[in-house]
Amino acid sequence: MTVNGRPQAPLMTNTQADRVKEVARLAGRPSRLRRREFLAEGPQAVREALRLHLEKHDDGAGGGVVVDVYATAEALERHEDIADLLASGGAPIVRMVTAEVLAAMSSTVTPQGFIAVCRFVDSPLDDVLASGPRLVAVLVEVRDPGNAGTIIRAADSAGADAVILTGSSVDPYNPKTVRSTVGSLFHLPIVIGVELEGLTERLRSAGMTVLAADGHGTISLDDLQDASAARRFGTGEPGQDTGGGDFPSSDALPARGSGLEARGAAEHVRSVRLEDPGAWLFGNEAQGLAAEVTEAADARVAVPIYGSAESLNVGTAATVCLYASARAQRLV
Repeated sequence: MTVNGRPQAPLMTNTQADRVKEVARLAGRPSRLRRREFLAEGPQAVREALRLHLEKHDDGAGGGVVVDVYATAEALERHEDIADLLASGGAPIVRMVTAEVLAAMSSTVTPQGFIAVCRFVDSPLDDVLASGPRLVAVLVEVRDPGNAGTIIRAADSAGADAVILTGSSVDPYNPKTVRSTVGSLFHLPIVIGVELEGLTERLRSAGMTVLAADGHGTISLDDLQDASAARRFGTGEPGQDTGGGDFPSSDALPARGSGLEARGAAEHVRSVRLEDPGAWLFGNEAQGLAAEVTEAADARVAVPIYGSAESLNVGTAATVCLYASARAQRLV
């Protein structure tokens, strides 16, 4: 018998078997789109896929997430928690394979003992917006799988409600992206293939402030955090004379101009509240966000750089921005 109590199929040893080739083809986008299935590789991704699968089974959602699990005997021995999940009622079939067969299926050079074939898990945009999200990450033409996976993982860690990928962004089911999320792909709603035109209006209509992460932004993230802290501690907002308190006044507001421009920046800082529901836009690794995208946002926000680096990696910048909003929202 297998770990989930079903009759055990013969150990898979033939690296050229049709089933092995079908699994391996899911590393390619055409096969993924045709079958609406993708690969989750390694113990962490498979563990989280199984947890979501069993959660959906328990709440009667049906359909399930995991189609099949392929594992080596050694991997099951090392990861008893995964073996326990596979023994649960409603768990998918686990097929035992040799290390050579697993390698033939895998998109990695050194697979870690587990592969799960999963159904697509993305959510409709309408459903996400109808749920009243407070924090959303939007990937606009983010093409690198590692960066996309890092942002999904950061959004999950910050407690975001969803990640939205525009149609020109990388496929989140790309094996490299899935690995980079380290299981977070199964933790929060992912929306894919969204048309950029009209998106900011839809986010705003859902009650969200739209913030463009832009290295040349007119507002510093530091200033937004200072303003949020001033409101939280009742010391007045930066730029207001409260007669006391430790938070900065107008001379600490963005010094990106003088006269009317500086006063306009100060007013802008006061009008953008990190503690309010917000959607962050993150752009392409090389070009950033296009002018028409930043112009459609409510604010262009720059992460300050204190050292000599030219810029921040988009995944790093996204992590800083998402955590700034998450902290402000949790301390209201």
